[in-house]
Amino acid sequence: MKILLIFFTFSLISGAVRCVSVTGYSGGSLLVDSQKLWFSANIKCINKLLEWRSIMNDKKHDKWINDGKFTMFRNIEGNLMIYIRGLNEHDAGGYWIGVLYKWGIDMTLNVEKDSCCKESKRVMVNIGETATFSCEYSQNHINDPKIIFKEGTDSIETIYSTSKKTERFSVSDDRHKNLFSVRISAVTLDDGGVYLCGVWINRHSYSYSIINTVHLHVSMAPVVRREGESAEIFCPYDSIYKSKSKSLCKGKCSTRDRNTLNETVREEKETKTDRLTLNDDITASVFTGTITGLRAEDAGKYWCAVTLERDVNYLYTHLIVIMNEELNLTKYEGDDMSIQCKHHDELQKYFCKAHEPSMCVKDGVSLEKIRDDRFSFSDEASTGVFTVNITDLREEDSGIYWCGAHIITKVNLTVKHDFSLINIISLCLTLLLIGGFTVTEFLLR
Repeated sequence: MKILLIFFTFSLISGAVRCVSVTGYSGGSLLVDSQKLWFSANIKCINKLLEWRSIMNDKKHDKWINDGKFTMFRNIEGNLMIYIRGLNEHDAGGYWIGVLYKWGIDMTLNVEKDSCCKESKRVMVNIGETATFSCEYSQNHINDPKIIFKEGTDSIETIYSTSKKTERFSVSDDRHKNLFSVRISAVTLDDGGVYLCGVWINRHSYSYSIINTVHLHVSMAPVVRREGESAEIFCPYDSIYKSKSKSLCKGKCSTRDRNTLNETVREEKETKTDRLTLNDDITASVFTGTITGLRAEDAGKYWCAVTLERDVNYLYTHLIVIMNEELNLTKYEGDDMSIQCKHHDELQKYFCKAHEPSMCVKDGVSLEKIRDDRFSFSDEASTGVFTVNITDLREEDSGIYWCGAHIITKVNLTVKHDFSLINIISLCLTLLLIGGFTVTEFLLR
């Protein structure tokens, strides 16, 4: 009864109720521009009609109100926006959305099924590289303008549209495949975050976007060094943090259980403990961790952190240590072989053929996966090794391989032709048959 009274109260005090109709797709999301002002001091409300279910009620905020999959926020023009995530068939129906004493709209939400809108994507990219991702859309919207947003702390900003272009962002639309591709060049730390991409539908009195979600994770390229060498881990940060303490930690780096290796303080821009030196260059907004005399136990995932009221672990990299002891193997064509690779319970393990180990791994994940039925893998977690099995070796299998996780071993594999006695006899008999010689004649020659 309370919700019903609130609904009638909103209707009476907000004047004529405008009706809007929007269509989304199961698995996707919707972003609706009410084209009505936000009014910070007034209560906002969302009610599901017929069920008389209150989704948001009695809430005030300067910019952003979030409740489950529903969000209302103020855009740069000062309008109230409605963002609904992860649509499903149960979300379909009528909604009443309003600002107390100001305005109200009656919104009909239609939810359809289409292969365009699936689960959110996850894209990994290193600082300075080019990030690419694609966004699918329904055939029904092939002619609608394409648009890209990015989620902020308390806003969703338009990154790309027909009326707005952002430097370093480029978009190409493949209408035959119903998807458009996004490229972000020279990626910076600030480019990381959640992107919303899709199509924009303008209905004059209101507009909305059908969107998919892409999580762009920005990290640093792995640091690859040999056992006994020194490694530098560079941690860029926003200049607003130049007076804050910085720290470098390894593995789990939450506030409670992190393993802090070293930390700067406000007065001292360089600290040193054992084999680790931490230097903070506030002019360049980069602090650097230098580890000397690398050992196997130094390998792993490292986090750069800024100490605020709570620790912000905002950037990480992988330190990969190449062991000095190499594995040199010589086999013959047709042989089978097994190679044991060390690891320390890492989730990601790899066996890669490449001239340099940096060509094999990005964010700890193998890039050059060997797709060959002759290669198989078995993991003996308790022994700290996993085994690579190769059957029916061929000469083209020769080369340099890298195996392990953060601790990797170089494997030099040479596969030769099999010139065993049996094969030599077989070759001689073949020549005899071809030349028409007897054994005695062949030996005399």
